[in-house]
Amino acid sequence: MNNILAPLRAMLKIKNLRKRLIFTAVVIAIFRLVAHIPTPGINLAALKNLFDSSAFLSLLDVFSGGTLTNFSVMALGLNPYINASIIMQMLGMVVPSLEALQKEGDFGRQKLNQYTRLLTIPLCFMQGIALILLLRGQGLTTTSDPLKLASIVFTLAAGTAFLIWLGEQLNDYGVGNGISLIIFVGIVTRLPVAAAQLFTTIDPTKIFTYLIFGVFAVAIIYAIVRVGEAVREVPIQSARRGTSFAAAASNHLPLRLNQAGVIPIIFAVSFMLIPNLLGRVFATSSQAWLSGLSRNITLYLAPDTVLYNVLYFLLVVAFCYFYTAVVFNPEKIAKDLRQSGSFIPGIRPGPNTVDYLNFVLNRITLVGASFLGLIAIFPSIISGMTGVTSIAIGGTGILIVVSVVLEILKSINSQLYMYSYDKFLD
Repeated sequence: MNNILAPLRAMLKIKNLRKRLIFTAVVIAIFRLVAHIPTPGINLAALKNLFDSSAFLSLLDVFSGGTLTNFSVMALGLNPYINASIIMQMLGMVVPSLEALQKEGDFGRQKLNQYTRLLTIPLCFMQGIALILLLRGQGLTTTSDPLKLASIVFTLAAGTAFLIWLGEQLNDYGVGNGISLIIFVGIVTRLPVAAAQLFTTIDPTKIFTYLIFGVFAVAIIYAIVRVGEAVREVPIQSARRGTSFAAAASNHLPLRLNQAGVIPIIFAVSFMLIPNLLGRVFATSSQAWLSGLSRNITLYLAPDTVLYNVLYFLLVVAFCYFYTAVVFNPEKIAKDLRQSGSFIPGIRPGPNTVDYLNFVLNRITLVGASFLGLIAIFPSIISGMTGVTSIAIGGTGILIVVSVVLEILKSINSQLYMYSYDKFLD
């Protein structure tokens, strides 16, 4: 028991880590408090019934942390910010000035974050207007006054801005991974609701099927952890100086199987929510062709359809490659190796090293991205076999929850390691 509590006692002894943990807990409490402040002008009882009857809206509610069911001031969640991040990173691949900022270290990152926040503002208004149109089409708004409807849109935009600010505070003064941590908290807080829905729909004749699903769920979590920690070690050698011969000192360059972490899942989910949301907004249009097209989009891109899962898988793989290309720079690594006098055995320094790193990275990213995509759609497949839709809704959430927990544990372990090292030196 003492060995189990030892890391917890060590965490509380480290003043800096203790402050960060307390600050994180306070920010999470503020987030959950504000998430329960409803926006006026919405029929909440009818809205809850609508969300309970729609798999798409239930999925959207999961990733908003339950803020859509009660239509809180944070009902838009972080979707506008995530979409702005996707747009900025794509523009960074084609706009030279933005590409230059990506290579300027912390300064460039800060400027890109500023541009992302500015782009988030119009996206908030666009998504807020679309959401209000959707609710009006369903008869869920209690007012038709344009000024009051505009005030609702402004309230939703302010809620998203406040949520982004909380995420940045977690990055600066908390345990880090602010945006991912907020999404994580939102998903975790929905677990009791999902569990209650599951237990109310359990069929006693399918107990064995549920047990099999439970085994698969544990296996998925184990596989996510193993793949998340897997690395490809590229051997590196450097010549020792001060001797009459070149004695190679062996080392290695660790390349993670999944360089992008949980980001591709978040991006893919946000991207897949857009067609369904637009389809529902225009479903009540007076134009017959537009309403027909909207109904077809809603029908064929429902979360339980084959087309949805195929597109979801492809988007996860594509975003894995895209984000890996953004965060991993083989040219910089090859340059650093050359300047330090190191090299990869059998590979010439310079362009050959860059080509070799790209070759290795493309192969391991294919494995990691394919695994991530399969895990993302696997719960939907199993849900189709068991008929329990609430489990499928939480499937993607498992990926985010496990990945964020691993990142937080790494951050805390690094603090504990530094504390132990300093204590050893003393």
